[in-house]
Amino acid sequence: MAGHSKWANIQHRKGAQDKKRSKLFSKLSKEITVAAKMGDPDPDKNPRLRLAVREARANSMPKDNIERAIKKSQGSDGENYEEIRYEGYGPGGVAVIVEALTDNRNRTASNVRSIFGKNGGNLGETGSVGFMFDRVGAIEYGPDAGDADTVMEAAIEAGADDVESSEEGHLIYCDPSALSDVSTDLEGKLGEAASAKLAWRPQNTNPVDEDSGRTLMKLIDALEDDDDVQTVTANFEMSDEVMAKLAE
Repeated sequence: MAGHSKWANIQHRKGAQDKKRSKLFSKLSKEITVAAKMGDPDPDKNPRLRLAVREARANSMPKDNIERAIKKSQGSDGENYEEIRYEGYGPGGVAVIVEALTDNRNRTASNVRSIFGKNGGNLGETGSVGFMFDRVGAIEYGPDAGDADTVMEAAIEAGADDVESSEEGHLIYCDPSALSDVSTDLEGKLGEAASAKLAWRPQNTNPVDEDSGRTLMKLIDALEDDDDVQTVTANFEMSDEVMAKLAE
């Protein structure tokens, strides 16, 4: 019976992972379609599409899925997605930015507002927390890319503005308009990045305790689980002790 329970648990986890993977691919496909529709369907001539395709490959999205998403952008009967940003506060006064691609503004606004309300947050007006973040290009590398000095030197030569290095890897920041050029230059020096995309970088972080952190994670998970939501960014900071307790 113990073996059966273990197998059931493994199957449940695999199912959850497959569901997350499917949802991630759906979000990546949507970004590729929008990028291709707004510009040229050739990634070499469309920086946004090139970055979207690179992000998809970094997440092991099949080539067929990528090509299908690009082709979908050229069809006259395809959905027209609108880019919308929502801003609000989560538990503990944490600032939250939500970016969405939607074909129904009312549905998405209602869903996002409901998720905030059910998870200890409050949806605010556009601009209510955006001033607490900087819009940046963010390029992520694993620890195998090199030591901090090697990555810093490569980043400076590529035109990046800042680098954060830790045991987990390296996060390289640059001007949003330079993201495509900087990431391409770095690829020649350090290899393919784990991720290269536009992001919101908090100017300051807000420490949260275990109780606030637990509710905040539920809020973020619920937002990320929404089909229309592409990214969720929050300016929180957790101690290793709190993170360990939340992982239990």
